[in-house]
Amino acid sequence: MKFIIVTGLSGAGKTQAVKAFEDIGDYCVDNMPPELMPKFAEIYHKSADVNDCAVLVCDLRGGSMFDKLNEGLDEMAELGYEYEVLFLDASDEALIRRYKETRREHPLSSGGRIIDGIKKEREILSKIKNKANKIIDTSTLSASQLRQKIKLMYSNGSEFGEMLVHVISFGFKYGIPLDSDLVFDVRFLPNPFYVPELKEHTGLETCIRDYVMDSEVSHEFLKKLTDLVKYMIPQFIKEGKTQLIISVGCTGGHHRSVTIAEALYNEVKAMGKNVMVSHRDIKRGI
Repeated sequence: MKFIIVTGLSGAGKTQAVKAFEDIGDYCVDNMPPELMPKFAEIYHKSADVNDCAVLVCDLRGGSMFDKLNEGLDEMAELGYEYEVLFLDASDEALIRRYKETRREHPLSSGGRIIDGIKKEREILSKIKNKANKIIDTSTLSASQLRQKIKLMYSNGSEFGEMLVHVISFGFKYGIPLDSDLVFDVRFLPNPFYVPELKEHTGLETCIRDYVMDSEVSHEFLKKLTDLVKYMIPQFIKEGKTQLIISVGCTGGHHRSVTIAEALYNEVKAMGKNVMVSHRDIKRGI
């Protein structure tokens, strides 16, 4: 029996996470007061099957009660209840955009600027983030992508799912994804940016894929990259890693990185592994 404690920044996707866990079939309790977690664990342990999993969401909606989260987790450990902490994070830019889209007020902004509330929340959550077993950066994930990622991470035969491989394309001029495990630079491959009729297209389109892959260097690199990833995945699994984030970058994140990320995604999928792909910067201006 396991308990998953879901927490993280307001607006980072906890509601979508709960939906994903419910789809899997897990028992979910939203806005759980931390002081009640040990008592809930005791009750659930008596009534549930040994393979069941309960998901408890704790965040700043609990007000001053949230301050007891670390104490609640320590008490659960002392009582012998096994748990893991899933922390949902996102960039300031993404959080601000989401709040503006929904026209909601950040719970800590007190009528002021959204960014001030986010900064306060990051400070309050810093300790629990450091204790997290898994951190998901939802900055570039849609609601459906986040749900898919959680399902792939937690819904398989092992206690907490087999390892999920997440391939991300990005543009170096916007920075490397902070949660990357492996980073590959493909700026040496043929660049469609300098071809006027191709510039406005992306690596999701055939014209760009054909241009990038119409090169012996591109084919050789993809083969070597695929061989490396195929070798490394079993090694990471042996070490107990549950998520591998492979970031592929070009200059702007529109053409070469998208092409290679999609190709690598297909190769890993053909291996029968849990894999997803996302393109962080594909919608940014060229």
